[in-house]
Amino acid sequence: MKLLIRSAAPDSAPGTEPGTELRTATLARLRADRRARSRRTVLAVTVLTVVLTGLLVASVLLGGVGRVDPADVLPAAFGMRTGLADYMIFRIRMPRALAALLSGALFGLAGALYQRLIRNPLATPDIVGISAGAGAGATTVLLLAPALPFGTPLAAVAGSLVLLGLVYALSLRGGLNTYRLVLVGIGLSGVCTAYTNYLFSLADQHSIAVAMRWLIGSVNGVDWTGVSTLAIGLVVCALCAARLGRPLGSMSLGDELATGLGTSVPRARVAVLALGAAAAALATSVVGPIGFVSLISGPIAARLVGADRAFGLAPFVGAALVLGADVLAQNAPLISPVPTGVLTALLGAPYFVWLILRRRPGATS
Repeated sequence: MKLLIRSAAPDSAPGTEPGTELRTATLARLRADRRARSRRTVLAVTVLTVVLTGLLVASVLLGGVGRVDPADVLPAAFGMRTGLADYMIFRIRMPRALAALLSGALFGLAGALYQRLIRNPLATPDIVGISAGAGAGATTVLLLAPALPFGTPLAAVAGSLVLLGLVYALSLRGGLNTYRLVLVGIGLSGVCTAYTNYLFSLADQHSIAVAMRWLIGSVNGVDWTGVSTLAIGLVVCALCAARLGRPLGSMSLGDELATGLGTSVPRARVAVLALGAAAAALATSVVGPIGFVSLISGPIAARLVGADRAFGLAPFVGAALVLGADVLAQNAPLISPVPTGVLTALLGAPYFVWLILRRRPGATS
C-alpha cells in the first residue's frame, strides 16, 4: 500500500505549479545561451581589434618607411617630428591608414543597416546604387566647382539622398519588394554612370585624373581633413544607429508585430535608409566608392557572432577589409601598387554572383 501511494505522488514538490520546473530549465538554458553568445561577441571584437591594430601598424611601417629612423616612427605618427619623418609618417601614411579604417567602418555600418532592415543580403548601398549617386555628386563638385568649401562631402551626401528617394519611390508599387529595389537601384546606378561620363567629356585631363579616384575607390592622397570628416561622420552615424537599434529589432519580427509594439514602421524605415545612405556617402566622398565592402561585411559578421549581433560587428569587419585590402594594394608582390577598390572588387564580385545564383526563384527576401 505504501508503495502504491508513493508511486501515485506527483513528481513536483507540494505547492509547486505544474510546468514551473520546465520554465525554470528553459530560462536557465536561455541565460546560458546568452552568456555564450556574449563571450563569442567579446572574443570576436577582441580578435578584430588585434587584427586592426596589426594592420594599422603594417600600413604605417611598410612602403618606403625604411628611410626613416626607427626611433622616429612612433613620435612622427603623433606629429612630434619634422622633416622626412613628419612628411612620410604623419602627412602620408597615418592619414591613409586611418582613412581606410574609418571608411571601411562606415561602409560596413551602411551595409548592415540595409541588410537588417530589408532582410536581404543583396540590398546594400553600393548594389542599390546609393554609392553611385554619392560618386556622381562628388564628381560634379570635383569637376565643376573644386574650390567650393566642403563641397565634395555635401554633394556626395546630397547625391546619395536624391538617388535613395528615387529608388524608394520607384520600388514602392505594391509594397516594398527587395528585388525591385535592387533592380531599380542598378538601373539608376547606370544613369549616374552615364552622367559621370558626360562630365568627363567636358573636363580637362587634370580634373579627370583627380575625379577618377571616386570611380575606382582609393585611400591614396587622403589628408587629415578627410580623416576628420570620416571620424566625425562615423561617430554621428554610430550614435544614430544605436538609437535605431530598438526599431530595427522590432521590425525584424514583422511590420504588423512591430506596429503593435509601438514602432512607427514607415518612419523608422525611411530613417534607416537615410542613415545608411549618409554613411556610405560620407565614406565615398573621401575615398571614393570602394565596392562590395558593405555587401560582405554583414554576412561575415553574422558567421562570427550570429545574425542578431552582426549589426554591431559589421563596422569592425568593414574596417578590417578595407585596411587589409589597402595594405595588400600597396605591398603585395606582382600586383602592387593598385587602387584599394580593385582588390575589394576582386573579393566582393564573386560573392555577389554567388548570392544571385543561390537565390530561390520567386523569393522576395
